[in-house]
Amino acid sequence: MTAQPTWVPRKRRGAEFFLTILAVLIGIAAYCAVGLGVKGSIPAGVVKLAVALIAFAVIAHMLVRRVAPYADPVLLPLVLALNGLGLAMIYRLDLGRTEIDANRQQFANSQLIWTLLGIGAFAVVLVVIRDHRRLQALTYTFGFAAIALLTLPLLPVVGRTINGARIWVNFGPFSFQPGEAAKICLAIFFAGYLVVKRDALALAGRRVLGVDLPRGRDLGPILAGWLVSVGILVFQRDLGSSLLFFGLFVVMLYVATERPGWLVVGAGLFAAGAWFGYLAFSHVQVRFDAWLDPFGDPDRNGQIINGLFGLAHGGILGRGLGQGSPQLTPYSFSDFIAASMGEELGLTGLMAILVIYGLIVERGLRIALTCRDAFGKLLAAGLAFSFALQVFVVIGGVTRLIPLTGLTTPFMAQGGSSVLMNWAIIALLLRISDQTRRPAPEISTFEHDEETQVVKMS
Repeated sequence: MTAQPTWVPRKRRGAEFFLTILAVLIGIAAYCAVGLGVKGSIPAGVVKLAVALIAFAVIAHMLVRRVAPYADPVLLPLVLALNGLGLAMIYRLDLGRTEIDANRQQFANSQLIWTLLGIGAFAVVLVVIRDHRRLQALTYTFGFAAIALLTLPLLPVVGRTINGARIWVNFGPFSFQPGEAAKICLAIFFAGYLVVKRDALALAGRRVLGVDLPRGRDLGPILAGWLVSVGILVFQRDLGSSLLFFGLFVVMLYVATERPGWLVVGAGLFAAGAWFGYLAFSHVQVRFDAWLDPFGDPDRNGQIINGLFGLAHGGILGRGLGQGSPQLTPYSFSDFIAASMGEELGLTGLMAILVIYGLIVERGLRIALTCRDAFGKLLAAGLAFSFALQVFVVIGGVTRLIPLTGLTTPFMAQGGSSVLMNWAIIALLLRISDQTRRPAPEISTFEHDEETQVVKMS
């Protein structure tokens, strides 16, 4: 019997290579445009920058071609484009800050180093994790690791408080934000836990206003997740991470059980936690007041006011790279880099950047939809949603849609821990994508004579 021909998906590595080179060239062109806009000449180190970025981008592409040949061909170029634009804007802010104060710290070189280290972390994850399903066996290990990482900033020796939030640890001259790594560990833990418990959690309790609410006996996991997020808010005073971790758990719980009641319960618990945080902490009250009326206290709310003026100054098409004044906004290189982009690239450029973020989320959700195993489906959905929620919270805070939370803009804002961990997230998504799109192994069929298949019973 002849085996039927099977459809084999295209690897699309050639398309990925073309898009990778194009993405790197966009970043290099933006870097040159900054030099022309500020100094009237192309930066002297652009050749070295171009060689380094192209070399590492091609190495990353060749590694994907080698160890994950069926992976999604669009994710890597999208991330490289964001990273390149972020580098160009941080370099532009360095030039602007130098004009104000020549002794101010410069961030472009360190961000380039962290970008190259992030690509290295991307390579390590792809090489070490050859099958994402093996992570399920370490579900509780990742859970304990997440707890350990979240408690590190609370230790008296290594913990460090910046801008009222105790979310940093110091190791010699280096600072690290453990919450970025805890986000990945929690996503793996939630995926492994919900795969096992989803049948019990999917059972409905009472029906209220057309929504099937969960049973009271099953509320333990979501209450535990809520208590952890409130604990982060209480002890670390980090509103952004609290929102991110709790939102991640609620959405993964909904994806696993397909019960909208979990979203209703989660929204109620979030509202209660936000109200508690507003009443208990002065810095949360300050952020809410700045959100509702930033001009009520211009001295305290100068950051958000300058960011709004910068966005207005950019208009539809922007002032042009190097032509605006984004350096006047405090933390324009980190928390408010989206406002810096909006001032110099305008609403059009900022919307293009948001489209790139949207494409990354779309590819992540597509991977989740097509994944054949439940663990990989939940993990990809969780990572994609955490990415989407972080972008929404950051951009929403900058544009005054929601209160400021202090989260970083993925791949663009200055910060080593954020760059490293986001590159690791992309590597995990590519690993799941490769396993999903890889053709199933063929099963050979053989013809046997009827006499060899029938056993006569005597």
